[in-house]
Amino acid sequence: MSQQTQAPIIIIGSGFAAYQLIKAIRRSDLTTAIQVFSCDSGDDYNKPDLSHVASKKQLASDLIRATGAAMATEFDFELWANTRVDAIEPDCHRILVADQAYPYSKLVLATGAKAFIPPMSGNAIDRVMTLNSLQEYQAVEQQLALAKRILVIGGGLIGAELSMDLASAGKKVMTVDPCDRLMANLLPEYIALQLGKKMQGLGVELALNDSVVALNHTSDSTSGSSSILAKLASNRQTEVDMVISAAGLMPNIALAQRAGIAVGRGIIVDGFLQTSAADIFALGDCAEIDGKVLAYLQPALLSANALAKTLLGQATKLELPAMLVKIKTPHYPIQLGGNTVVGIQRWQMEIDAEGCSVNALNAEGTLQGFVVAEQHMNRAFSLLKSL
Repeated sequence: MSQQTQAPIIIIGSGFAAYQLIKAIRRSDLTTAIQVFSCDSGDDYNKPDLSHVASKKQLASDLIRATGAAMATEFDFELWANTRVDAIEPDCHRILVADQAYPYSKLVLATGAKAFIPPMSGNAIDRVMTLNSLQEYQAVEQQLALAKRILVIGGGLIGAELSMDLASAGKKVMTVDPCDRLMANLLPEYIALQLGKKMQGLGVELALNDSVVALNHTSDSTSGSSSILAKLASNRQTEVDMVISAAGLMPNIALAQRAGIAVGRGIIVDGFLQTSAADIFALGDCAEIDGKVLAYLQPALLSANALAKTLLGQATKLELPAMLVKIKTPHYPIQLGGNTVVGIQRWQMEIDAEGCSVNALNAEGTLQGFVVAEQHMNRAFSLLKSL
């Protein structure tokens, strides 16, 4: 038992949630030992900026705010960069890395999520790229700069942001999504249609109610320089230089699952962010809170602040207020809060030359959520208070 109390807090992952947690711990405790195990270099960067790399003509290195080594020095933790954790042994309070055991007093899973790539056939499916991390962007940045025609799979939040950015950078973009409108799980129909019109005005070709079924090289060459012929479920075909999947995120749960920790879509946690295993917690894109995976910055920040107190001995329940989501589509800026689509009975809309406001109401006429676009975004905070 004494060994456990002396063991460090171990955090697996080095993304936004992990680093916010470390900052929150260090605001009130400068001595507790912390070890971070990261699959990558552990560099600190703002992940949402990945949606703007094309139009800003940035390199991956431009996004780095501080190297992993600099973060470790500034916040006094031990960083194990480019190191994969093989297993968690909850009963022994330790993790295994290349057959070496590392004991922990508390373990935090901040393993994030990976981009989902829908099933497709063809000999070019290995050329589907994802842009869900600095490392993934770094691997494709040269190809992205040279590509003139890009197919984006997914018209949700990330897919729409990315498509608009690529089109703004002068790329010829086709966005494919199985739903009948963009961001179908977030936007009421009118706003989605307006966003779609703006994107089409930038030259984005929208293939809605459709999906990619096959990707094949256009020549016998399987070198990275050949074009890709994409076939859609509607039998449409298009030739592109690059395919990017932005079809949603899948929480990284495999490590927890192998350790016998309860998982659903994400790693299931209670109100204190504790998993089903003693002294093991989860936060960020990998955590499932009240049946939901909240892959946004604000829930991760609030989770980090609450969990820091819990880890330091002051059990603190996570309280999530109504939160504002900013959609980074600069040619048609949107903010939303609350529940805007699911279970909504009717929408109240106000449209003028300045923009649009939509209130989402339940059967009793109670405000459940809202969407504001363009100049109406100055109403967002007052509507958020109403929620």
